[in-house]
Parts: sequence; structure tokens; C-alpha cells
Amino acid sequence: MPGLDEPLKNVLGGTTAKVMAEHLDLHTVGDLLHHYPRRYAERGELTRLSDLPLDEHVTVVAQVEDARVHTFNGARGKGQRLEVTITDGSGRLQLVFFGRGIHAPQNELLPGTRAMFAGKVSAFHRKLQLAHPAYELLRGDGGADAVDAWAGALIPIYPACKQLESWKIAKAVDAVLPRAQDAVDPLPPALREGRGFAALPEALVKIHRPANKADIAIARERLKWDEAFVLQVALARRRYADTQLPAVARRPVPGGLLDAFDAKLPFTLTEGQQKVSKEIFADLATEHPMHRLLQGEVGSGKTMVALRAMLGVVDAGGQAAMLAPTEVLAQQHHRSVTEMMGDLAEGGMLGGAEQATKVVLLTGSMGTAARRQALLDLVTGEAGIVIGTHALIEDKVQFHDLGLVVVDEQHRFGVEQRDALRGKGKQPPHLLVMTATPIPRTVAMTVFGDLETSVLDQLPAGRSPIASHVVPAKDKPHFLARAWERVREEVEGGHQAYVVCPRIGDDEDEPRKKSAEDEAEKRPPLAVLDIAAQLTKGPLKGLRVEILHGRMQPDDKDDVMRRFAAGEVDVLVATTVIEVGVNVPNATAMVIMDADRFGVSQLHQLRGRVGRGSAPGLCLLVTEMPEASPARARLNAVAGTLDGFELSRIDLEQRREGDVLGQAQSGVKSSLRMLAVIDDEEVIAAAREEAVTVVAGDPELERLPGLRTALNALVDKEREQYLDKG
Repeated sequence: MPGLDEPLKNVLGGTTAKVMAEHLDLHTVGDLLHHYPRRYAERGELTRLSDLPLDEHVTVVAQVEDARVHTFNGARGKGQRLEVTITDGSGRLQLVFFGRGIHAPQNELLPGTRAMFAGKVSAFHRKLQLAHPAYELLRGDGGADAVDAWAGALIPIYPACKQLESWKIAKAVDAVLPRAQDAVDPLPPALREGRGFAALPEALVKIHRPANKADIAIARERLKWDEAFVLQVALARRRYADTQLPAVARRPVPGGLLDAFDAKLPFTLTEGQQKVSKEIFADLATEHPMHRLLQGEVGSGKTMVALRAMLGVVDAGGQAAMLAPTEVLAQQHHRSVTEMMGDLAEGGMLGGAEQATKVVLLTGSMGTAARRQALLDLVTGEAGIVIGTHALIEDKVQFHDLGLVVVDEQHRFGVEQRDALRGKGKQPPHLLVMTATPIPRTVAMTVFGDLETSVLDQLPAGRSPIASHVVPAKDKPHFLARAWERVREEVEGGHQAYVVCPRIGDDEDEPRKKSAEDEAEKRPPLAVLDIAAQLTKGPLKGLRVEILHGRMQPDDKDDVMRRFAAGEVDVLVATTVIEVGVNVPNATAMVIMDADRFGVSQLHQLRGRVGRGSAPGLCLLVTEMPEASPARARLNAVAGTLDGFELSRIDLEQRREGDVLGQAQSGVKSSLRMLAVIDDEEVIAAAREEAVTVVAGDPELERLPGLRTALNALVDKEREQYLDKG
């Protein structure tokens, strides 16, 4: 018996099945059973008409208040139009039917009639309406008891589409619901009984056809657990498989490169850096590959921790590669690593220290001769450390003995790129993934669930606080004038400043990232070239102002950054190329133009470029958004806290779940229908613990065929490759 894998066309008939496959991605009985209602309307109390979204396909339950036929003169002579007003107590909505389509609704949609209506919300004369909506009458048949039961019944409203209304989906669900009895339970019986969950067939029936609200709660609790548990089992199996892979243990040699480096440090590591370093060196000393996520606040000293790990691996005879998302960042890392190491980075060169190694840079835009030399240094083992962009992943790049891969800003890299670099070792190299975008614990457990996590939450001694303020340029233009005065004051005090803009501005065809706010749409976002020109002629006249953006030649970019770092530039007007990793301790002020066009995490990243030295930092968020807008609320949140974890939570609450579990990041199909990554932290944490126990006892899940089946359903081809890679 095919059970839940049976194609829908065998059960529903070709036309409905075709629409479900094409428009809702539902192909089997199981797919439809897991297509849960979005919400439930009560026949007795109606859904809210007062907050319908424009241009979206909606299903509403409402009562007819008024129905009138109007005659009008059209291009083809006289015509008729039926206008029906419906209400749900919260608001009214107009329905319109034209021509021959008015006869059935004219006879059926009489005042007092209740029905479900579905259609696309449009606006006519500034009023919302549904034109030619599909509808289904809600009739109460039988005596008073039957009417009461009918009035209290919960009507499931399904995610629907123009081609298939919610009630048609409900009828299709009725046809397949008896098959819920065939559902294979993924939860081990002991787990299910221990936590008192409903059986899966019962949960599926209750989610689709609840008798009351308690049924919905029972079903949701169970189905959330299924999603969390199956996903955590997939990740636990990945972690378990990684522990079975061979790797070369890399233990630092006493008196080697790492000890020489530590002896030169002009400061002591923070407690956090010492603790995280201990975790990393313990991992590196094992004969299985390390898989660790290092997340830390902007400026918490992650690069120092990563560099010490790389030096330890070089001591142990291996090579280390650091992968950066942009050329600017790769060059910046190369420069700061060679500066920190001094003569220890001059291996094989006159004046190099005895324990020294060579640190090479490899990017896509390097000249042929420099590139050839870098490749040679890698294959011979002359270079112990290489820092580069995705150019490191190319087939031509060969290592003598790759022992550690450090990936900076993981969210910029797909899993495939990470794995391609790991494939370059004789045995799988150790992996350290760094991110300065704080990730709430639940997301770390879900998106990065195959990695162990270390957190750096202390700032190194000497780092200064950053004051942040919103500058409402439209409401209070004198605030903006004062902002430029503050920049001038910082420069006169011997410091430097950044001005960040959303666009470059040398090309009117440049795609513009639109803000959701209508207010902002009245003009294009501010651009680097325009603002730089205005500042040099106006409020910052006489200061040394330079520009930096992604379309400049790599050598020009590097030259500007080098001069800015050397203090030869007072104000750098840039796009977000400075967002990550740029380290100029003397830069104390940042003005972000059109700040409402950036995300919360991005603003936090940008702000982290100032206050990196002993002088306090200042970040001014310039916006033209009105005070009551969501954009202003977002900016106030950024100005109100320097806690990146708090901000990442705010950021994620404003975005859809799908953005969090992006296809490119994890390869998971959007499998989370019931589970909310932000809200269901306890469920995810508990599911992770249970998953670890289950996988440790039965890695192949031989005794749990139901779980294996659920795992196969979750893991699409892309994710399978991800889970199987070493």
C-alpha cells in the first residue's frame, strides 16, 4: 500500500492535483497532510476585515449586509454590476460582480447570509474591494443544537492561491485525511510517551479538523516537535559523521611560532579569548576534524584568536588558510596579520625570525607573477598561512599540507564553497568559522547546528564605548548640520571619520534596493559620489575627503584604505565595503546616510568600525523617515543598545523565517511549517538534546525506521550532499 507517498492525482483527480503541484508544491498525500491551516475562523465570530493586505489573495468569513444591482452605460451598451457589502464587525468590504456573473450571487448573497469569500484585495476609489470573489455559503442545517455546534465550529483557512481557494483545499484534505492513519511516527516511542505527545495520526486529524481550540494546541505541540527533532537528528548525524572522519592532530610545538608570537604581544588576552583558545586547541589536538563556530561581538578580538590557532597549526607542520568574503577584507586581514606577526611573517626572507613562516595573499585580481609565486609557496609548503577570497577554492590552488581552514563571515559563503576548500587537505582539515553577526542561540542550533559554538562576548581592554544617535534630517535639518560639525570637531581633535551611503551613484541604472516605506521612495537613496562632492564643497570643505566603493579597481581600493589607515585621509565616504573587518583605531566618528535602508545587523556591523581605539566612538544614523514609522523604531533600537545579540533578535523578528533558514545557507527545504525559530527556543534546545542521545545510541537509525523515513523526506538532494560531505 503506497500510504502517504501516493501521488495526489490518484486520490483527487488530475486537475486539482496539477494545480496543487504547480502552485503549492504539493505532490503526495503526505505533502497535503502537512499543508497545515494558516489560521482558523470561527463561524460564530468572524475574521477581521479591518486589516486586509492590498494585492494579496485572502479568504474571509463574513456576513452580507447589503446587496444592490446597478445599471451602467459601458462601451458595449448597458451593463449591470452587483455590489455586495459584507461585514465582520471590525470593518466592511465591497464585493463586485459584473455582467453574466451576477446571477448566482444575486440569488444567493442575500442580506444576513454568511459565507467564506476568497479573492485578491484591490483598491477602487481608495476603498478595498474583491472583484468576482469565489465564495462558499456557510449553512447551519438541523435543530438549535446543530446550529450552535455549527456556529462554534472552527473553519480551517489554508495557505491558498488564486487557482485554488481555501475551502477547495479543505475538501481535498477531507479526501486524504483517513490516510493520516498510515503516517509513520518519527518520534521514538519512549520519547513520545515520556513527553506525553499525541500520536502522529491523531495530531494530523486535530490540526486539520479541530473540535475545539485545545485540539489545535495538542496538534501544534506535537507537530512542532517533529520538525525540531527531525532537523536536529539530521544535524546530530552530521556532527557524529564528522567525529568518525580522520584528521591529523595539530598540537603546537613548545618554543615554536606560537610561543614566539605570544612573547611579542603588547597586551594580555581577555578571559574570553583565553577560554575560546583553549576550546580550539583542545579540538585541534584530536584526530577528528574540528568544526567550530566562533561568534563574537564586533571588535571582540576574533582575528587574534584565529591567528593564534593558525600559528599553532603551522608549528605542528601544517598550513592554514583564511577565507574572506571580499578583496578589501582579505587585504585588510593580510595587512593586519603581517603587522601583528612582524618578523615572524618573513619566513625565508632576510631579517626574518628563526621560527618565521611566510604569509601570502591570494585574490582574483592579483597580477600573474604574484599569483604564480603565491601558488608555488602554497604547494611547496613555503607559505604556512594564506589569506584570500573565494579564489582559494579554484582547482589550480594546491596545498602542501592544509591543516586548518578559517572562514570569516560565514553567512557570506554557501556550504559548497566551504566544503570545496576543505576538500583540498590530504585528510579533512580542521574548520573554524567566524562571524561578527551575533546569532540567537536557536538560530545557531538550527542553521549552524553541525558546528560546535564558542562565543566571545567581552571587548578587549582599551576598547571604547560608542554613542549612537538618530538624526532626523527632514524633521530637524539643523541636527544634520550639527552632525557635520561633530565630524569636523573629531578631525580637528586628530581623529578620522567614515560617511556611509547606500549607493555609489556613478550609474543611474544601478539597481536600487527599495525600502518598504513609501516616504523614502520619493527620491533615490543617497550616493557616495554625490555626498562626497557636497561635503568637499560645503560642510567639510578643507578636509581631506576620499571615496571607497566596490567598483573601484582593487589597487585603488587598497591604496585608499592604506592611506586612511595611515592617517593621510580625514573622512572616508564609502559604501558598505567597510562593513566587515576594517580596522582603523583612529577613526572615531561614523555618519550613516539613509540609515533606514540598512538592516539592523548591518548597522551594528558598520557601527563596529568606530571606537576601536582608546577614544570614544560616535555613530550618527541619518534618516528622513517620519517619527512614527517602523523604520524609525528600528533605528531607535540600534541607537538604544550595543548588544549585538539583542539586535539580532530584533532583526530576525522583523524578517521571515525563510530568510533565517536560507536555501543557500543550509540546503534545507522550507521544512519549518509549524516551528518558529525565534519563539520556540525551548523546543529546539530540548529536541537537540534528545537527538544527540538517539544518534549516539543508533547512528544509522536502524531501530527507528519511522525516523529514517522522516529524515529522507526532510533531506532534499542539496542537503543530502551537504550532510554527506567530509
